[in-house]
Amino acid sequence: MDKQKIINFIKEISNVPGAPGFEDDVLAVLRRHGEGLGEWSEDAMRNLYLRRPGHSDSKPVVMLDAHSDEVGLMIRSIRPNGTLDFTPLGGWVASNLAAQKVLVRNNKGQWIQGLVASKPPHFLSEAEKKLAPEITGMVIDVGASSDREIREEYDISIAAPVVPDVSFEYQENRDIMLGKAFDCRLGCAAVIETFRQLSGENLGVNLAGAFAAQEEVGLRGATIAAQTVKPDIAICFEGTPADDTVVESYSVQTALKKGPMLRHIDAKMITNPRFQSFALNTAREKSIPVQEGVRTGGATDAGIIHLTGKAVPVIVIGIPARYIHTHYSMSSYLDFDNAVKLACEIIRKLDEKTVKGF
Repeated sequence: MDKQKIINFIKEISNVPGAPGFEDDVLAVLRRHGEGLGEWSEDAMRNLYLRRPGHSDSKPVVMLDAHSDEVGLMIRSIRPNGTLDFTPLGGWVASNLAAQKVLVRNNKGQWIQGLVASKPPHFLSEAEKKLAPEITGMVIDVGASSDREIREEYDISIAAPVVPDVSFEYQENRDIMLGKAFDCRLGCAAVIETFRQLSGENLGVNLAGAFAAQEEVGLRGATIAAQTVKPDIAICFEGTPADDTVVESYSVQTALKKGPMLRHIDAKMITNPRFQSFALNTAREKSIPVQEGVRTGGATDAGIIHLTGKAVPVIVIGIPARYIHTHYSMSSYLDFDNAVKLACEIIRKLDEKTVKGF
C-alpha cells in the first residue's frame, strides 16, 4: 500500500463533516477515492454501495461494512440573544462538549465556526459549580448578538447539522493519527483499501462494500444495507474504543499499535465462533497481530447484519481509537494497515464450501 496516499485519504475522510442523516459529503469523498474499483449505487437512506466487477451467482456474497456518519449535533432552537440550543446526534458525554469548537451548516451549505458555550464560573453559585454539566445547559455561540442576525446574516435555521471543528494530523515519528470521526471513517477507508488490495485477483466470493448511514443513532442504515446486499457472510470494520489508557493493565484488550481487535461479544451480537476462529487462525498463519475483546456494552452494524435473512456470520475488525465520541481521537496507522491486511487474507481464503462451514 502507498502509505502517504492512504494517509491523505484518511485525512480527507476524517475532516469531512457527516453527522447522522447528513452524510452526503462523506459519500462524495468515498466515490472519488474508490473510482475504478467497481460499481457504485445509493439508496434513499444515503447508504452507499460498492460492488466488485465480475459478480457470479455461484459465489457467496461477502459484505464489507463501515458506517459513514459521526457523532454530531443538531440545532434545536434559536435564542433571542443569538445563541443556539442543540440536541445530540449519537452518544455524547456532556463534559466532553463544553468549550469545544464546532461547525454549523447554514442554509447555503456553508460551515460556520462556533463554540459550545456554557455559563462562565464567574456567574455560577457555589452549588452550581459542584453540579455535573448537562447538555441542556449549553448553547452554541457563532458570534451573533440576536436571533435576527442568525437568520438573516448567518442564514442558520433550526435542524442545522453540527460537527466538531477538528483538523487531522499525522505524527510520522510516532505513527499517531489525531483527528475526529475515526469512528468510523477509519473503517470507511479500510473498506476502500481492501477493495484496492484485492483488485484484479481471482476470488472465490463476490465482494460488496456497504457504507451505512446513521449508525450512531441506532444502526439504522445497516438495517437497510444488509437487506439490500443480502450477504452470505460479512466483515464489519469499526473504529473501536481503545481501552489502554482507561482500564487496569491486566484487562486491556484494545491497545494502540497491538493490531486490530476482534470482539467475541458486545451488547448486540455474540460473534459466530467458527468465523471468529477462522479469522484468528488466519491472523496467526499470516503473522498479523490481533487483539481479542469481550465487550459488555456498545454495538456495531454487525448487530443488525448477523440477524439478516437466515442469519449471517459476521466478524468485527476493530481499529483501536482512543477517546471516540469526543472531538479528538488517536489511532495508529499500523493498526489500520494490519486491519486491511487481515481482511484481505480472510477474503482470499473464502469460498462457497468455507462459508457454508460457518
